[in-house]
Amino acid sequence: MRIGIIGGGLLGISLAYFLSEQGEHVEVFEASPNIGGLAGPCLLPDGTKVDRFYHAILPSDAQMLELCNTVGLTDDLKFKETKMGFYFEGKIHSMNNIVEFFRFPPLNWIDRFRLGLTVLNAQIIRDWKNLENISVEEWLTTWSGKNTYENIWRPLLKAKFDGNFRDLPATYIWSRLVRMKSTRGGAAQKELAGHLVGGYISLIDRLCEGFLENGGKLHLEQPIQEIMIQDGTAWGVRFEGEAQPFDIVISTLQTPIFVRLIPDAPTQYREMLESIKYLGIIVGLAVLDRSLSGYWTINITAEGIPFTGIIETTSYIDPKYVGGHHLVYLPKYTSPSSDWQKRTDEEIQEIWLEQLERMFPEFDRSWIRYFFVHRERYVEPLHLIGDDNSVPTITTPVKRLLLATTAQIYPMLTNGESVTIHAKRVAAECLRALKLEV
Repeated sequence: MRIGIIGGGLLGISLAYFLSEQGEHVEVFEASPNIGGLAGPCLLPDGTKVDRFYHAILPSDAQMLELCNTVGLTDDLKFKETKMGFYFEGKIHSMNNIVEFFRFPPLNWIDRFRLGLTVLNAQIIRDWKNLENISVEEWLTTWSGKNTYENIWRPLLKAKFDGNFRDLPATYIWSRLVRMKSTRGGAAQKELAGHLVGGYISLIDRLCEGFLENGGKLHLEQPIQEIMIQDGTAWGVRFEGEAQPFDIVISTLQTPIFVRLIPDAPTQYREMLESIKYLGIIVGLAVLDRSLSGYWTINITAEGIPFTGIIETTSYIDPKYVGGHHLVYLPKYTSPSSDWQKRTDEEIQEIWLEQLERMFPEFDRSWIRYFFVHRERYVEPLHLIGDDNSVPTITTPVKRLLLATTAQIYPMLTNGESVTIHAKRVAAECLRALKLEV
């Protein structure tokens, strides 16, 4: 049986690896010159490879730890204690222990107690389905109180969702609070974050080598023009004007892109895919000659700051592993059609740097070795209250056509752990479909 996979990101490559390990013949088609997708690298002018977008591996990421061990990368996985802060009224406030928590200026002691109760409550919730019909605003206000919601949660939500979060279910904040707790490891329960030497691409490359050694094929710079469907059955893909047959076709693309490839699929299915909403992202990557703050994450609760937060990955990545540089990621989440997505890289860079100068009076542009602007229109799928179609199934109305996409990863967050778990789930579904075909 021949399986064609569209998309060479972490999801597509790990899926190819899992299937090839079961003896299947797999071919992967990637439109760009390189594999990796959103988890791919950025090549600095001095030849150093760094993650294009920011990523972290947590002590609780069992699937990622197992994969790294399987492909021989355990020794390249490094963990380090990290710090988190909040930017409030022109100052950074550390939030890494109980003393700092009780000194946090925006909240009185009742607010702090209720905030702690909110985090604790999230850890003991097991049936997350009860949260699907409760808005994130209602849930947070109920547990944290109005003052905490207005001073902490509301600004964070507004920044994260480009101002539009009213129809968001409480599952969103539940999954984030659970993941936040999983950063703490060891007897001292210190906050830890990990990385692979060489970035995520180190794992993706090893997985790719594995499926190629198992007889698979990789086609780079091969954008698929259409998934060939006849009489309700997918029989292959078309690229460069030619059709290539497959027994099973699996798309790992975001749904707005996938739907363009299936003009002959049922209209109702295509309309459902088109209704799924996404957030886009713009990330400024400042490559500095020194540390900016020493914090892994600085959450921003102040109005008027264009980026959502400050993520300094070299707070847990030793700079020696990234060419001696210090990496500061400045993300802004946007709607795919946002005017921010239409601004030039030069405009984004100037706005971002002007803001850094306001936030950090000691910051000097001479610290900058390189500055990049990376952007994507479809990064994080949105699941809204009452929208039963926002989580499409792996199987589709078209026989022999499967969909493996991040919109199916719910309610957990989209990250390396959840993506590789999902790839294993899709591989199992594919093998089941192949048995039915036989």
